[in-house]
Amino acid sequence: MLGAIFERFIKESPISVMVRGLMERVFAPETINRIFEENASSQYTRELLFSSIVELISLVVCGIHPSVSAAYRAKAEEMNVTRTAVYDKLNGVETPVSAAILRETAIPLASLIEFVGGKSPQILNGYKIRILDGNCLEKTDHRLEILRTIAAGALPGKSLVVLDPESRLAINVFACEDGHAQERSMFSEVLKTVKEGELWIADRNMCTVGFLFGLHRSGANFVIREHKSIPWEPITSLQAVDSVETGDKFIANC
Repeated sequence: MLGAIFERFIKESPISVMVRGLMERVFAPETINRIFEENASSQYTRELLFSSIVELISLVVCGIHPSVSAAYRAKAEEMNVTRTAVYDKLNGVETPVSAAILRETAIPLASLIEFVGGKSPQILNGYKIRILDGNCLEKTDHRLEILRTIAAGALPGKSLVVLDPESRLAINVFACEDGHAQERSMFSEVLKTVKEGELWIADRNMCTVGFLFGLHRSGANFVIREHKSIPWEPITSLQAVDSVETGDKFIANC
């Protein structure tokens, strides 16, 4: 019976079957648990596997269940652990583990996109483009009793995300648990990943002397909106290279 149902899905909706198969391969429990073991420093595994937590969160992220609590109720018998154990594991997930999951699963996904010819055309020939942007998570509601007497909302954290525009995948993330920290405090970690010949694109929040020179020392190029406070002067005169709807583009050695 199951075989007949599966065959019907293959005929009527082959793309959904293929996508599910690919996603199950990339996010296989063995892969997720290996990433956890290699990157966790304080957490460890007893009865609850990290892959079970990832599966639980995926049900919330994909909108199948409205909350972690609802997802747990649906899978409580299968997971065979207490709600407290689930939340303890979830609350203790370290930022290097989260970053490693995104980074390591992006590699096979990018390969699959390239294999099926799904990559976007190059924006600028000869350059591997990396787009860097920050993500400030919204403040949380005052659901916890300890927060109900505080006017300000608790900030859950910040992150810098690197996008590969050709594959349209986020290929790296730099997370910070301190919601009050500046994005610039994570620049040193970003610079460790920069490779020669890349072209980094970012907004003016990333326009600092240290970050720009860090990109230059790594052999990378950058297109970053100028921040008014940054000191610079042109070595050569500005030369017009193109015009767009918002104005003219110039280039100069600085």
